[in-house]
Amino acid sequence: MKKKLFLWLFALAVGITVQAQIVTVIDHTTRQTIPGVIIYSKGSTVSVVTDAKGQADVSPLKGVDSLYIRQFGYTEVVIAFSAIGGDTTTIELTGSDISMNEVVISANRWETDQMETPYRIEKINLREAQFQSPQTTADLLGSGGNVYVQKSQLGGGSPMIRGFATNRVMIVVDGVRMNNAIFRAGNLQNVISLDAGGFESAEILFGPGAVMYGSDAIGGVMDFHTLQPKFSAGVKPTFTGSGFGRFSSANLEKTGHVDFNIGLQRWAFITSFTYSGYDDLRAGSVGESYYLRPYYQQSFNGVDSMVANSDPSVLVHSGYKQMNAMQKIRFKPSEHLEFDYGFHYSATSNIPRYDRLVLDANNDSVFDNAEWYYGPQTWMMNRLGITHSKANKMYDHFRVVIAQQSYEESRHDRRFGSKKLRHQTEGVAIISANLDLDKKYGEKTTFYYGAEYVYNRITSEAFREHIETGVVDPPINTRYPDGSTWMALGAYVSVKHKVSEKFLVNTGVRYSHFLIEADFDTTLFPYPYTHASLSKGALNGSIGFVYSPMKNWTIYVNGSTGFRAPNIDDIGKVFESEAGSIVVPNPNLEPEYAMGGEIGTSVVAGNFMKLDVSTYYTQLNNAFARRNFQIDGQDSILYDGQMSQVQAIQNIAKAYVFGIQAEVNFYFGHGIGMRNTFNWMKGEEQSGDSLLYYPLSHATPVYGSSHLTYERKKLKLDFYVLYNGKMDYSDFALSERIDNGAYVKDESGLPFTPSWYTLNFKAGYYISKNLSVNAGLENITDQLYRPYGSGITSPGRNFIVALHGRF
Repeated sequence: MKKKLFLWLFALAVGITVQAQIVTVIDHTTRQTIPGVIIYSKGSTVSVVTDAKGQADVSPLKGVDSLYIRQFGYTEVVIAFSAIGGDTTTIELTGSDISMNEVVISANRWETDQMETPYRIEKINLREAQFQSPQTTADLLGSGGNVYVQKSQLGGGSPMIRGFATNRVMIVVDGVRMNNAIFRAGNLQNVISLDAGGFESAEILFGPGAVMYGSDAIGGVMDFHTLQPKFSAGVKPTFTGSGFGRFSSANLEKTGHVDFNIGLQRWAFITSFTYSGYDDLRAGSVGESYYLRPYYQQSFNGVDSMVANSDPSVLVHSGYKQMNAMQKIRFKPSEHLEFDYGFHYSATSNIPRYDRLVLDANNDSVFDNAEWYYGPQTWMMNRLGITHSKANKMYDHFRVVIAQQSYEESRHDRRFGSKKLRHQTEGVAIISANLDLDKKYGEKTTFYYGAEYVYNRITSEAFREHIETGVVDPPINTRYPDGSTWMALGAYVSVKHKVSEKFLVNTGVRYSHFLIEADFDTTLFPYPYTHASLSKGALNGSIGFVYSPMKNWTIYVNGSTGFRAPNIDDIGKVFESEAGSIVVPNPNLEPEYAMGGEIGTSVVAGNFMKLDVSTYYTQLNNAFARRNFQIDGQDSILYDGQMSQVQAIQNIAKAYVFGIQAEVNFYFGHGIGMRNTFNWMKGEEQSGDSLLYYPLSHATPVYGSSHLTYERKKLKLDFYVLYNGKMDYSDFALSERIDNGAYVKDESGLPFTPSWYTLNFKAGYYISKNLSVNAGLENITDQLYRPYGSGITSPGRNFIVALHGRF
């Protein structure tokens, strides 16, 4: 009897060993394991994903002929199932830009093949982000070569996509919209609240995305996917982690990051923390000396003084600090049901607004401001997601995401020589809920549908404080109506239909409705009204076609509409746009509507070349723009002790932008590759008074990049060029033609932006699967330049070194 029991236990143990067939997927260059790799077989509904250690049990796929191993940024590998041994089998993936087998989420909020998407989408992955070592998420977006980033200060970064920016582009984090009711038309810094070291991938959807994302998605959508907790591939728990430390010489950056993942079969946890400190930025030495900082302001015994800068290339009063923390939990009680919770928190120190600190509007050689800084920018989000994946009559996949966000920003400024420091603080409390479902009918048709609810409540306060006595004056007029609310509701349906193996149609429609309530305090400012109430709706649609003449060639055409509902910043703001100009509320705004189209193609020739090129056109009707205005018949009023021209956000006639985006990648063999991006656009908006057309405010100059790369085991090299074209005075928008101190002057004394380029070099050496070092030299020739629209000079020659560790 004992003998039989022993044999039975032995057979069971052998059976378990045989059943579990583990594969480990590693990067050919870095030798590091790759989590999140999809392993599947064509014709099978079963697939597995590698865990935090890059491992997966492929035994559920037993019986298939071949396994397909796919991950974004790598060449897909196909192996015979029979090649998987009883012990762990190691599979290497080679990084590549020459691929069309990519999966995207931003197109319809669910995973889909990019080849079936009639839009241009750029993906950024963790592997490339670690190699490039960007300081902030804004820098990361700009490193791809297809997003233009403006900065008014070091602690900032306002992305521009196809001639649109700020509240005309959408930021999405783990399926939750980050845009809020005080997103302004001027440059925004909200994207830096996201941790550049705390995400797995990001996608940029170019062009209107109103059907899936509602208001604001006119220029495009930036869809960020933060680090995801990974379950264990086997019975044993897995504990993994990573961290890095980075130093940059241009602003003496000191960044540290650490994250930990605990994976069980049904529970998974990840914790992430990043801290960065940046000293004053050092600019270059070769270029326009106008961009230097020969003097800076400082107070001695309560007296403001102009101090000569011993090193004018150091941009005094530009440094700041930032921290990010994240905790996420996943729970999978059954094969078909999953819960995930995420907590995100970001906070900065005070951030000096550099462009206001160097402003001398009346050219009297004295700075206008003694102090001008943003207070700590804080962002917190609690997110709960529930996903059910089991086919029924209503859906194949169901997901609901409920989120609560709290955002706070503040502004603090004091005129040179004044004893009064003005404080303005704004907060936004946000609640949102998203419902997304998909349902496949047969092999050719898939429906995507869902609904959204968003509620914003704004708090706003303002006062002045005596810098010596600390005495606080009575409250002054706030930037926004305190207690105002903004609410939006929407529902959408989209259909993807394969007409044939080579032809696909994707179409959708969305209805959105928004409501605004705001009360104005006439005791603090001479408002001609006491209350504003708006209730408007918008119907948007899109249609796209994808044609694939051959396996690795797609041609797509799309047409879409978009809209942007007025928010509290548009209808209720009071602020000084520049010296001598005051922007006042306008509660009579209508939504602005966009109509656009795009034609593009993507083709891979063998294993050596990939070409992506698209041309687009977007027209904006009822477009918002800042123009001269009147209050009670007066075009100028006394504000903050100065007679100021009254302006307001208004619906002007129309605006348009068209352009070309192109990217071509080559692989020459032996690890040598090349990647090139190119962007050209032209945009104009109609003047509200003369009906003449002038350049659009966020239409950028020609810009792009060229990268020459080399990869082999344990080594990656990248020599690249970044470039911008010239912007003459005639290319500037009307709002940019005002002398705000940001631009150098031409022979006629008119502002313009010179063309510029930088030469750069990055290297990565992967000492082992657990340890690597990245280093680089940016702006090798120490160019002194400032990108169009920016109020702070770019870094000069910058040495970067980062040490990465994994366990």
